[in-house]
Amino acid sequence: MPEMRFHIRWPDGRAEACYSPSLVIKDYLVPGQSYELADFLARSRTALQIASDRVAAKYGMPCSRALNQLARIEAAARPFADSPQPRVTVDAFDE
Repeated sequence: MPEMRFHIRWPDGRAEACYSPSLVIKDYLVPGQSYELADFLARSRTALQIASDRVAAKYGMPCSRALNQLARIEAAARPFADSPQPRVTVDAFDE
């Protein structure tokens, strides 16, 4: 399965490299695009769950790395939940 990294920038400017076990993330996020926090979280949840499900279909178990990445994204987003109009920017993809 082709894995990839997607690079994001949080509302405070902090950069983070994130993991996906599938290229499906490209269907949900676009480099250079800025997303409202809730939209970014929804897109990430959907894409990483699909990616994990693809791993499960191929190998018989969900992808713990994808699910752990999602948990890290959700934890990192919490401090921004009460900020006015927080946005997350997708900087780049690495395949």
